[in-house]
Amino acid sequence: MKLLVIGGSYFFGRVFVMLASKEHDVTVVNRGTYSMEALGVKQITGDRREEGVWQSCKEDYDVIIDFCAYEKGDIARVLRNMPGNVGQYIFISTVDVYERGIHPGNSTDKSEGTENSMNTGSHVPGEEQRAEDGKDETAPLETRLFPGEAGSYIAGKVALEQEVKEECGRRGISYTVLRPAVLYGPYNYAPREALYIQMMVQNHVLPHITNASGSFQFLYVKDAAEAVIRCLLNEKVYGRAYNLCQDKVVTYELFYQELRNAADIEVNEIPMTVEEAQSQGIPLPFPVAEEESELCSNEKSKRELGIRYTDFAEGMAKTYRAFKGVYGAI
Repeated sequence: MKLLVIGGSYFFGRVFVMLASKEHDVTVVNRGTYSMEALGVKQITGDRREEGVWQSCKEDYDVIIDFCAYEKGDIARVLRNMPGNVGQYIFISTVDVYERGIHPGNSTDKSEGTENSMNTGSHVPGEEQRAEDGKDETAPLETRLFPGEAGSYIAGKVALEQEVKEECGRRGISYTVLRPAVLYGPYNYAPREALYIQMMVQNHVLPHITNASGSFQFLYVKDAAEAVIRCLLNEKVYGRAYNLCQDKVVTYELFYQELRNAADIEVNEIPMTVEEAQSQGIPLPFPVAEEESELCSNEKSKRELGIRYTDFAEGMAKTYRAFKGVYGAI
């Protein structure tokens, strides 16, 4: 297949390109911050906001995979200016698009037309939560505007989900939307798990937040890349959206536990409250309060894409080993 990847040089996109380039003809369009030539792919350098970038993409492509559409108009600009034909557009969205405060059993929206029904079971404190307890793809999307960078990010992704549907519909292009949870794994240099591993490897310390009650969902980056590969020209996924997240719902305590289990060095845990961590500039990259927690179901992706998600303990062990090799050499 001939693939056009938008983004593709950082983390999720990079891992996808590493896998896909083994079997497919891949062209990457990005700002050129990182060279992709070593992966054996073509690279077009430019800003996606410039129409000329897309006008220069004169070939036909079986699939476009868009990793870095964030603002309304990003997808329309691509499709309105590319002179060639496109078979399928895969848009990487996020599980954050769902309406806040709507939990399983509270929604009657079935606009996607799937056979999925909402899980009406409520969580019992003390019991392990799993992904099937969360919202499925029929839950309503957020329509409210929230302040700050996070609010802009959510609003942009919601608008783009509608945009990909409309623009592809006008052109007879099939589309698929993937909604990943919190991505982790090798190549993730965002201030999340990598920062904690860096503190463990270089300083032998692990900040341990004692009063965080939030829950969140992870997605191992290779599972995310595999999900994209399984969608390529797959007629069964046309016009559909999929949540992507591991089976186990994670808390700060479980996060620390798996970091300790993965570590092969002595680490001194430093108990501190959320407030103390904030005052010391220690990132709190996941929801810290229960009311901030928004969980999603992965049942549809397992059933229709055949994904078998990497266990969190296994994924964190692989991530620790990868970053220890990086930070241990500094």
